[in-house]
Amino acid sequence: MISTTMSLAQAMVRESPDAVDIFRIRRVAPKRPSFDSIAQVEKALAAAPPGDPSVAGQARWLIDHIVERYHRTHLAEFPEAIRLARLVESVHEADADCPRGLADHLAFMADDLECHQRREEVALFPMLLKGGGPVADFPIRRMMAEHLDVQDQLTTLAAITRDFSAPEGACETWRQLCRACRKLHHELGDHMRLENDVLFPYFL
Repeated sequence: MISTTMSLAQAMVRESPDAVDIFRIRRVAPKRPSFDSIAQVEKALAAAPPGDPSVAGQARWLIDHIVERYHRTHLAEFPEAIRLARLVESVHEADADCPRGLADHLAFMADDLECHQRREEVALFPMLLKGGGPVADFPIRRMMAEHLDVQDQLTTLAAITRDFSAPEGACETWRQLCRACRKLHHELGDHMRLENDVLFPYFL
């Protein structure tokens, strides 16, 4: 697993020179946009017909935001959630409410998500940064199909954690685990919504 932004950037550019466009954008776009900024970008893209050049800048800005705000954050947060899950499953193995299988499920999600995001960053996003076009149709639809798999994984995550609720009297580690899983569930959902409902329709 690639652990640093620099090593990921180097790997992306080595595999696809077009990926360097993503890092050029970061020098001119804010890394942590406010909610109002995101709302404005969403509104502009939703109101424009697909491919409208007047909002191409907003589409590029949104790609940068997705990579920085969601891709980086997900990969940084999964290891801690997995660590907490393994600890809770080990300490509370005999507890009827123990979230058995949660650590393995989170590890599977993390590996699957890393591969998915890498395909976006190395192949799809550089293609979109060049304007997309018919050649982008299949990879976009493939990413959307993979999002359905992620949604199934999130449904399983909610079931294993009993909707992210620790039992009464649970230790703080168990409660931290539930909070971490709830955050992953929420942010992965928002991430997919931005791509499925805002970014990808602009290029289809």
